[in-house]
Amino acid sequence: MIEKLFPDIYIENIFLLPTDKFKKMGIRALVFDIDNTVAPFDQAEADDDILKFLEKLKKDGFRLCFLSNNSKKRVEKFNEKIGASAVYKAGKPGVKKLKGAVFDMGVTLKETALVGDQVFTDVYCAHNAGVLAVLTKPMCPRDQFVTKVKRGAERMVLKIYERRIKNGKLKR
Repeated sequence: MIEKLFPDIYIENIFLLPTDKFKKMGIRALVFDIDNTVAPFDQAEADDDILKFLEKLKKDGFRLCFLSNNSKKRVEKFNEKIGASAVYKAGKPGVKKLKGAVFDMGVTLKETALVGDQVFTDVYCAHNAGVLAVLTKPMCPRDQFVTKVKRGAERMVLKIYERRIKNGKLKR
């Protein structure tokens, strides 16, 4: 059971996404959480670095989607300059809206990676849906209260994950 909380790939931030590896794996679509994955939860719009990075991903042939548990207003405002597919009130870790987004992008679950900063929503959702689970460290220490509460439990899960990697029981 705990393995469903372990990421397939764990990176510092989205700028370190292994896009060449993704292409070799047949990943054609990247589904991003927004808050503390792509931008701080209290930042309304994507900054220039994020805009350039996401544009590069599009030019490299990846289909992009935002999948957020946040409100329609938040998601639409953030996505204004980006123009990716976007799903708000996604109900993660539930998989229904993720699977719908994958279908709408015209790819399969096996061709999709979900990129997020939370173990109990993003990683668990990805594994339950059958997509590649990519975990990033949170962009900043500020979090919504409910997320802050979960971070302690996430640290325990990640300690177990790191220990299993160190002992050779898991591969990075």
